[in-house]
Amino acid sequence: MTPPDKVYEVEPVTRLEGHGGLRLVLSEDGKTVKDVQFNITTTRFFEKLCEGRYAEHVPRITNRICGICPVPHHLAATKSVEAAWNVEIPPAAYKLRQLFMNAKQYSSHLLHFFALAAPDFVYGPFADPGKRNVVQIIKDLPDVGAMALKMMDFGQNLCTAIGGKSVGPIAGIVGGMRNPLTSELRDGFIAQIPAQLEMVKATVDLAKKIVFDYWDVVSQLAVTPTYYCGVAKEVNGKLVHDIYDGDIVFVSPEGEKTIYKPEDYMKAIGERVSKHSYATHTYYRPVGYPEGIYRTNSLAMLNACDEMATPLAEAARKEMFQKILGKDSGVLHHTFAYHWARIIETVGAFESIIKYLKDPEILSTDIKTLDVKPIAGRGVAMVDAPRGNLIYDMTTDAEGICRKLNILVATNHNIAGIEKSVKHAAKQIFEEGILDKIKLPDPMVK
Repeated sequence: MTPPDKVYEVEPVTRLEGHGGLRLVLSEDGKTVKDVQFNITTTRFFEKLCEGRYAEHVPRITNRICGICPVPHHLAATKSVEAAWNVEIPPAAYKLRQLFMNAKQYSSHLLHFFALAAPDFVYGPFADPGKRNVVQIIKDLPDVGAMALKMMDFGQNLCTAIGGKSVGPIAGIVGGMRNPLTSELRDGFIAQIPAQLEMVKATVDLAKKIVFDYWDVVSQLAVTPTYYCGVAKEVNGKLVHDIYDGDIVFVSPEGEKTIYKPEDYMKAIGERVSKHSYATHTYYRPVGYPEGIYRTNSLAMLNACDEMATPLAEAARKEMFQKILGKDSGVLHHTFAYHWARIIETVGAFESIIKYLKDPEILSTDIKTLDVKPIAGRGVAMVDAPRGNLIYDMTTDAEGICRKLNILVATNHNIAGIEKSVKHAAKQIFEEGILDKIKLPDPMVK
């Protein structure tokens, strides 16, 4: 008789933007990992909800998909309609959208670091779960908590100023942006830049301390080779990091990069239906499944680009690659380095915010293309949301009605990679006893 398996289930997984469950199956003696599943346990059918509706209404429907990334959904949907109808937006509208995206990136990455990631590092991964939360951090480290709230507030207020609302924005319209940014609002945000800059520096110092304190974990645990999918824009022969505008870049486990136009995404990406999850598993189509499992999000973005778009972020990117690989570029498979990469993207977002706020054209009222006419067409648009690539593929009829919509969200891109990296980490822990070999630092707060 076969001994019964040990099954561990965590549902729901907390500190997750959405609904997920983790299932770990071990042998009876607990020394062999037999299966790991990361399950998405709900679906909401937004693609079907949008069929038969005016295409111009879709950006105000799908921005409800996620409370963390409503801005990327809003703008990706708007861009897909513009692509279907061959609409070009004015330069000032492009800059306002870039500012909008980077404001959300800034706020969301800080939320992730301080609220979702930091508690485990500040108190230690084996501390009482009741202590490992952002509320406890605010109590025990009030200066850090206050700083985090001020930084997130800056980003969210900027999103509100541009988008009308920080969650469920209404600013993007087919052909541009609904309202210009006023000089009073712009000047108010510029006045906050010096204080925000000092807080960004303090956040970088804190993040680097955490990474270096946990270096055994970063460098040895869950170092999982996969493909990566990012967004980058070719500038002067180099792939430059860009979260709003660019091409799809796939990176092989060995570091080879292949570029695809957004409209060719189906040449690069395949979808596989998994029996244990409502979310499809995407994979790199030229390689197949499971060999083509890939990951997206911050580390993938840094693997995909040749350089960051701003100087401080580029210096930080080089520092990370030098620390881990001993050179300025390459491919990183270190799952825990996602935290470092996210802070580097935070620096880049803040520098971009400064750039666009100080651009005189950001106050321009020429932000709408008036010659917008519905046509029968198909439009594909892509941005990089805070948790990874976001692709919208919309087909409209001559009356401007959405007839078909396909959305690939970050969950699709990441779920197979999550399972692979969690399974790798589980094997290291239960089969190889890695926790007895790596050194954990003393908690920052006991």
